[in-house]
Parts: sequence; structure tokens; C-alpha cells
Amino acid sequence: MSDANSVIVVGAGIVGTATALNLQRRGRPVTLVDRAEPGEGTSYGSGAILVPSSIIPVTTPGLIGKLPSMLSDPLGPVYMRWSYLPRMLPWLMRYLAQTKPERVRHVARHMAPMVADSLDEHRALAAGTAAERYIHSLPYAFVFKSRAAFEADPFAWDLRRENGISWRTLEGDAVAEAEPALSQDYRFLAIFDDQHGLIDAPGDYIKALAGALAAGGGEIVSAEVKGFLRDGNRITGIETDRGRHEAETTVIAAGAWSARLLTTLGLDIPMETERGYHLDLLDPSMKPNMAMMIADGKFVCSPMPSRLRIAGLVEFGGLDAGPSAAPVNTLKTRLARVFPSLTYGEMKPWLGHRPAPVDSLPILGPIRGLDGLVCAFGHHHVGLTSGPRTARLIADMVAGRQPNIDLSPYSPGRFTKRD
Repeated sequence: MSDANSVIVVGAGIVGTATALNLQRRGRPVTLVDRAEPGEGTSYGSGAILVPSSIIPVTTPGLIGKLPSMLSDPLGPVYMRWSYLPRMLPWLMRYLAQTKPERVRHVARHMAPMVADSLDEHRALAAGTAAERYIHSLPYAFVFKSRAAFEADPFAWDLRRENGISWRTLEGDAVAEAEPALSQDYRFLAIFDDQHGLIDAPGDYIKALAGALAAGGGEIVSAEVKGFLRDGNRITGIETDRGRHEAETTVIAAGAWSARLLTTLGLDIPMETERGYHLDLLDPSMKPNMAMMIADGKFVCSPMPSRLRIAGLVEFGGLDAGPSAAPVNTLKTRLARVFPSLTYGEMKPWLGHRPAPVDSLPILGPIRGLDGLVCAFGHHHVGLTSGPRTARLIADMVAGRQPNIDLSPYSPGRFTKRD
């Protein structure tokens, strides 16, 4: 029989590991379960940047008109495995319907509290653990070729301003002085300073957090979850390929795999995976002084102490297919254009899976009619940024404390008939 206060957390990325650690700090016996070791999934390969300014969804006004040219551009930011299109078409139609301005404002308004104070949230999460050394304060810049290119998207920048986000700008020769490695083609920066930062080696960071969990008595189980244990309408634990685990509460924080897992309970959560790529450049000859989003290429440059990481692009093709060559080649080509003098030793490509809910908001909280089950997934492009705050809110909820923000906009009930 399970302890009356015990919790199973499924998923050992940043959200799951941070949730488990927060629950342990609230006095709960915790078991963290994942088929891989902590920090070896999507969180490992993230852009590694903490970006509280990232409140604008992919589905902005005008996206539908731009999509054909994005898909046809051999160096574009979007790729499609066309054999997968029939399977994802129902989700895609609903996803593209979210491009109306009022829907984008809704997403921005409710993403802002989830990503705010990210640097402080990570420092509080890692305090007193070996993970502290991986956290760095660092400015984050949107990089444009000109002021006109920056001003071409007033809707997104106005939304940031409306939600209390500020920035400073550099232009012309001042850009070259601040970032001498940048190509002279790029002449305008919009720079965010407050609460922006970087996690060096996110996989190792999460392993250090998991180490703190284990040192505090938490159990870490390497197993694949196959389904759930039930007693009527109560979820009492999980069935894995290595046995059963019972608990009073089960938290699903398995990222892009969460919706697939919940289908075993008859739930249909409209979420796809956005397949994202990164290139780790070892022994680079230079690194930018700031973390960067290259606006015309839709990818980020993360100057970690241990390497330079180039991450981004979007590919639709499901959870099961292997990596594609085209996105990797695009990142290589665009990297050479942005940093023409850059040389490096080994290049390591990687593919991961971002969880993309159809409405671009995370899925947080219980599902009525399935007592003992709590959702904590669907963070799209900002899992690392929003992970510690999500973890704190979910841990408060499970421990019976009142979360300090209204979680109803993120409720799974917006997709299920049970709520």
C-alpha cells in the first residue's frame, strides 16, 4: 500500500525533476520515474536560455499566409514530414485557428506569469545543491539586420510592452562594438537584461537537481510507464515495464509524451510535438557576449561556458521518426552567415521534442473524474524557463496549498469533457 502522502512524478526533465524536489521539500515521499536518466530528454537539448520575454506563441497573426513560403524555403524555419501530415491535420487546423489577435493576446497574458522571474526561480530551486553552479545571468538579444526589420512586427513587441516587458536597443556601429563576431549584415539589437540568463549544460544541471532529490530520500526509477493503476475513478499509481508503483498522487510531467500516455485513460489531449534541433559546437573560436535569437533564421545562439549551442527550427513529424538532414544543414548554413569567422572543433547534432498544445498554453492541474492525477506538461518552447515556477505551483497544489496565481487558464478541463 502507498503512503497517504506519497507522490509519483512521471518525467525526469526540468518540470518533473523540479516538481519532485519541491514536493520533497514540502515533506512528501516522492518517486521520480522516467525511461531515461534525469535530464537526458528534451530538457537536455533545449536552447539553455532563460527567457521571461518569451510570451509570444508561434501562432501569430499572418502565420497562415507565411507558412507556404516557410515550408518551401530550403533554409526556412519550418519543415514537414509530409507522410505525417494526415495524422496531424486535425491538430494543425485547430492550431492555425489560434492566430487571431485576441487569441494571441490571451496566450501572452497567461504566459507572462509562468515565465516571469525565471532566473530567481531557478536560483531558489537550486539553492543549497550542486546545481547552483550551472545558473548564469546573461542578457538576451533579438538580432535583426536593420531597424526596419525590427519594426516589421509591431504586434509582438507591443504585446511584450503591454505585459510589462522592457528592452533596450543598439544600432549600427554599436552592434559591432557589442558583438564583434556578428556578421556586419546585422545592425540592430533588441536586448533584454532583467531575469534573463542561461543554464550551462542543462542535462547536467537536472542531474544535479535529481542528485539532491536522491540525497533527501527520493526514489529515482528508470522504467517506461505503460499505464495506470486504478481503483474506480481514482488513479492509484502506475504500471511500468519493471513493475508497479503505488502512490496517493501521480503527476504527469512527461513533456511531449504526456498526451500519448494519457490515451491509456481514454483522454484525448490535442498536443503535437514540435521536433527541434540543436548543434553543439565544441572548442569554438569565439562566443557571442549575449545569448541571441537570430530573428530571420528563428534560431538561438547560447554561449555556454562549456560550448556554443545553436538551437531552433521546427519540424513536424511525430514522436517516432528519426532525425532529418535538412534542418541540421540549415542550422549549419545559417550559422556560417551569422558568424562568418567562427571555427570550432567537433559539432554534435541533436533532435528533441517540444510539447505543443493546440492553444500554446501549458496543461496544469487535476482532471475531474480521475482523482489522484495531476498534469504538468505542454510548455512548448519555454520548458526550461517556466519549469521551476510550474514545479512550485504544482507542488503547492498537491500539498494542499493555494497557488499564488489562478491556474484555471491552464486547466486540462479546457480539453476534456470530464471537467
